[in-house]
Amino acid sequence: MTDQRILVTGGAGFLGRHLVAELKRRGATQVFTPRKADYDLTREPDVRRMYEALRPQVVMHLAAVVGGIGANRESPGRFFYENVMMGAMVMEYARLASVGKFVGIGTICAYPKLAPVPFLERDLWNGYPEETNAPYGIAKKMLLVQGQAYRSQYGFHAIHLLPVNLYGPHDNFDPASSHVIPALIRKCLEAVDAGADEVVCWGTGNATREFLYVEDCASAIADAAERYDGPEPVNIGAGFEISIRDLAELIAEFTGFHGRLTFDRTKPDGQPRRSLDVTRARTAFGFAASTDFRAGLARTIEWYRAVRSAAHA
Repeated sequence: MTDQRILVTGGAGFLGRHLVAELKRRGATQVFTPRKADYDLTREPDVRRMYEALRPQVVMHLAAVVGGIGANRESPGRFFYENVMMGAMVMEYARLASVGKFVGIGTICAYPKLAPVPFLERDLWNGYPEETNAPYGIAKKMLLVQGQAYRSQYGFHAIHLLPVNLYGPHDNFDPASSHVIPALIRKCLEAVDAGADEVVCWGTGNATREFLYVEDCASAIADAAERYDGPEPVNIGAGFEISIRDLAELIAEFTGFHGRLTFDRTKPDGQPRRSLDVTRARTAFGFAASTDFRAGLARTIEWYRAVRSAAHA
């Protein structure tokens, strides 16, 4: 893709900044990362104007309204509407502009609540998503439907990737909207600073999750853009599963928190289990996660510690 004009929506976000760095590492010289201040992708005039100004040949649609369980519960309507509108219009104008490749980024939240573990792509439609994030998951799943429909009618080259939960440097550590890893890292570090003897975690601690280091996900997206052109969705994951309780204990160990971990059972667990079958990604374009979870977690904590130190200074 070294000679392609590549548009990365959400390119300044958590995953987006790592993807842009990966594309440039591979030799891409024309990568565009429009900002919301310039182009509101929920507004059709802005989407049209963006395509007219940037004239992309490849589009990687990462822009999304995202958050943890609390944020999803508080803003289900906003999460549904804005994600649907962005996806529908960004892809429609890509088609109208004769874009050569469209890479849609979905979410593991699209899977049914009780899908068999590990999740296989063929199970994507065999039930309703977990209720707390269903509006977001279904909105993102519409990218898959739209891409397959456009491929069938217009010969449009759209692919759809389903990343598992991500973590790493530049994640969102805002307690109002963060996901579980940054939320726990922040809680534990603040407890250490305050000399607190307890950290309260949401749920029972029994739910399980799979986590993928953000740089590995960026590499997978670039690999798929270069080598995959099938109509079927592709799971992007690390191929392991860990309980929230074990995760919390690991983060406490790495942050130096030696107090009690208390689980608030009045808060939801979310989906009971999450883990992906990643065979298709390995077979279709040779992707396999390369970052050890403990090493990736240590890097993430080290990065956030540096950010906090700089802010305090």
